[in-house]
Amino acid sequence: MDFKEYERLAARTATWSGKQKEHLLAYIALGVAGEGGEVAEKIKKVIRNDEGVVTDEQREAIKQEIGDVLWYLAMLSRELGFPFEEAAKANIQKLADRAARGVIKSRGDTR
Repeated sequence: MDFKEYERLAARTATWSGKQKEHLLAYIALGVAGEGGEVAEKIKKVIRNDEGVVTDEQREAIKQEIGDVLWYLAMLSRELGFPFEEAAKANIQKLADRAARGVIKSRGDTR
């Protein structure tokens, strides 16, 4: 599956109403943050409870949360009017440029 297909299929489950629709960008961005927090929380518990050793069950739960983050990111790009695939390509180009200039580990967004 590619990003274009993922976005198309994911959009079938995007149903916005009421305050969600009224504040759609904020609602989706909060979804990204919330689901990202769930990924972090599961990783934290692996570190706290299991000394960083990830079980198959934990791996599956983390994978599910990563999928939720992916869904919200795809919907955010869709609402902003560009294909999700475009964001992925732009990120790879940005990282390749930083690597070529030797600033991949530098500080700041505009390095």
